[in-house]
Amino acid sequence: MHHPQLLNFQFHQAKQVTKQPTLVFIHGLFGDMNNLGIIARAFSDDYDILRVDLRNHGQSFHAEYMNYALMAEDLFMLIQHLNLKKVILIGHSMGGKTAMKLTALHPEIVEKLIVIDIAPLPYGKQGHQDVFQGLFAVKQAKPETRQQAKQILEQEINESSVVQFMLKSFEPSSPEFFRFNLTALFNNYSHLMDWQNVNVTVPSLFIKGGNSAYIKPEDAEYILQQFPNATSFTINGCGHWVHAEKPDFVVRAINRFLNKN
Repeated sequence: MHHPQLLNFQFHQAKQVTKQPTLVFIHGLFGDMNNLGIIARAFSDDYDILRVDLRNHGQSFHAEYMNYALMAEDLFMLIQHLNLKKVILIGHSMGGKTAMKLTALHPEIVEKLIVIDIAPLPYGKQGHQDVFQGLFAVKQAKPETRQQAKQILEQEINESSVVQFMLKSFEPSSPEFFRFNLTALFNNYSHLMDWQNVNVTVPSLFIKGGNSAYIKPEDAEYILQQFPNATSFTINGCGHWVHAEKPDFVVRAINRFLNKN
């Protein structure tokens, strides 16, 4: 029997005592609990906020295996440990898939589901090849400074925003040279790109970045087959990192969805 450790988390109580469900924020691949921080802060007066590092990310435990069922159960155990009766899940990318899976497994605890820029379907295998090449090059070179790591990453990764994002997790004291468990992410990558269909009637909101290819127009039918109570909202002029590029619009879209009965 697998006894997982608890995920690293931060729990923030609302200013007023609230009867509202707790908002749970779940980051994407290579990220950590700070990624959705701007969005979380916007709701912290009115809602209790739970932010987590998923397994093999941030300060959470490292494990050889990861897939959506395991990550959803990690989260479920944490929610139970904190004695939260009802939650609203807000997940970006891999965190969105984790949120979808948790909702499918334990619909009784999820009041609403908000998914940022990911669809409930399998994605191609070659999405992060350049990123992994850059990250393993850093691990091999064993740089001592962020500046040295940056130069190595830039040889493999063309997008400066992606380089900057990876550098946030640079940790020269770790054997992996990053806070995330690079080896496990690489070994489990096919699981993280994969998806098994679910059937979820919980009210759901899918927020799409207008310039992002992660949710295509033809994906709408897959979303509605699995999430018949889903609505979608596109935020134009931004890519996959919707919440970082246009946080005000994301907050507004979430607010509108939370205040609908």
